[in-house]
Amino acid sequence: MDRDQVKEHLTFAGELGVAGVSRDPAWRRRAASPRPAPDAGSPSAPEGVPPASPLAFSRSSAEALVAVREDIGDCTRCKLHTLGRTQVVFGVGNPDADLMFVGEAPGADEDVKGIPFVGRAGQLLTDIIEKGLQIPREDVYIANVIKCRPPGNRNPEPDEIAQCEPFLFRQIDIVKPKVIVTLGKFAAQTLLRTDAPISRIRGRVVDYRGAKLVPTFHPAFLLRNPASKREVWEDMKLVRRLLGEG
Repeated sequence: MDRDQVKEHLTFAGELGVAGVSRDPAWRRRAASPRPAPDAGSPSAPEGVPPASPLAFSRSSAEALVAVREDIGDCTRCKLHTLGRTQVVFGVGNPDADLMFVGEAPGADEDVKGIPFVGRAGQLLTDIIEKGLQIPREDVYIANVIKCRPPGNRNPEPDEIAQCEPFLFRQIDIVKPKVIVTLGKFAAQTLLRTDAPISRIRGRVVDYRGAKLVPTFHPAFLLRNPASKREVWEDMKLVRRLLGEG
């Protein structure tokens, strides 16, 4: 190996949690020997300690997101899998995006296609991104709080949120956006842990998991209330300023 290859190898080892190496023969024998299996009744990690992030074992955010999606699998963690959902709708876009949009839950079109925001509301969101912000849709990252469609497009229930939102947090921590835009009352209230109406909190800037979070109206609301597009435009101008500050 040349010096650059050795440096790259050691960097990757560090990402895997390897703290160092030793020339001590006893250390080498210990490292090579098989470890005893844990007792069946013993936890795999101390109580209260979350499992290692997939980012720790991945060399890119794209790989880390794939690991999260694989962890979700054909999810049966909450009752939504028994209530008519077609598939898990994970997320889409640039895994290294500066801008991330977070909605509530998949609708009927999203449930069929497996992609967030592809129905009429999704078409409007695309216009907001591409015509308003002048950013290609594929350059942002889009996800929902809940990954499965609730029956009749009802609001997600507390037990469903409890099972699903940790995956959203992992998506945010992997993408590391500069700005997060929450779409609609439910997404904003869930992430900010508030019951304040969206009309009161939209357009505000909140520090959130290393990003600036800006709540705004959901595109589906704009389809019913076109006059509110002006307020969303003001929110998007704020988003552009925040992106430019990075």
